[in-house]
Amino acid sequence: MNATNNEKFTIQINGNECVAFTGETVVEVASRAGIDIPTLCHDPRLEPVGACRVCLVEVEGQRRMQPGCAWKVHPGMVVTTESDRIEKHRTVLYSLYAADHETDGDGVPVETANANQLRQLCDTVTTIPLEPVEAPRAARPGDDNPYIEFNPDLCILCARCTRYCDEVEAVNAITLSGRGSETTIATAGQRSLIDTSCELCGGCIDTCPTGALIEKKAPKNLVQLGSEKIRSTCNFCGVGCQLDLHISNERVVKVTSPEPGETLNDGNLCVKGRFAYDFIHHQDRITEPLIRDENGELQPATWEEAIEATAKGLLKVKERHGADSLGFISSSRCTGEENYLMQKLSRAVFGTNNIHQCAAT
Repeated sequence: MNATNNEKFTIQINGNECVAFTGETVVEVASRAGIDIPTLCHDPRLEPVGACRVCLVEVEGQRRMQPGCAWKVHPGMVVTTESDRIEKHRTVLYSLYAADHETDGDGVPVETANANQLRQLCDTVTTIPLEPVEAPRAARPGDDNPYIEFNPDLCILCARCTRYCDEVEAVNAITLSGRGSETTIATAGQRSLIDTSCELCGGCIDTCPTGALIEKKAPKNLVQLGSEKIRSTCNFCGVGCQLDLHISNERVVKVTSPEPGETLNDGNLCVKGRFAYDFIHHQDRITEPLIRDENGELQPATWEEAIEATAKGLLKVKERHGADSLGFISSSRCTGEENYLMQKLSRAVFGTNNIHQCAAT
């Protein structure tokens, strides 16, 4: 939402005056004011649905508690996000979710390769021990797609994955299927994702709050192992998407996107940016310049030696066949400054206008 185009006013949250704009929700205003309202089905990139009921708050003048993720603010609104009534609601709700969730034996939701937000919420209250619910939700047995795995025992049917697939990717590869306790995340005819319109972007993994959707390639115990997270830029095209490299034992074991709203890709990545990181540690990867010797064998060299050999080779071609026998191709993965220098090298140094850039094709 572009707040600058909307009326500005104030509301009261927990006794604090908070700036708000027309069209915003309670969760949006509270988040900007540094007030935490727990959610499970909420993703700022998606239209709110109020499905999980975790974010219920008290609104003055309303008999029932209202979903903060979907309730629109108005001038003078008075909101309470912490009270005995709300705490009781959350305790019962988290306990119900835990009863219909795979647990670690003590009634605590299991941790998976992705952090389980439900487990984190359960740790904030003293949950009520309830008899486990056996919900016959189906998975997709034998789904041979190489990247995405679905565990229905961890699914809370918040529909964040299906909504992401619809609203952000506009692919509609997955949907809610079945009724009642048999409701699950499915594809048409329970086909493998590679036999659907799925682009394998992995956005469903990223938005899933409980780890029901995880990456097949990543260590299943990554949360327990722990990893260092390093911000980097995807090198597969010129968009410049930001990504986080998860490092464990000096190896990249997983790639995720920064939080929505932080960077230009708004929490999204394509299939290459998220999953195509095997090349980093591949045994055949070239890690230093190589120059052919007199016998045609590639030998290690320094960058200075490689650049000098390249320059001499290009000059020899120019001397024999003329400048227009040379052609230069730059990459959209380079910066604007680097592309400028490439065309300057072509035109000013070697005297040819045979310069092209892959983004123009």
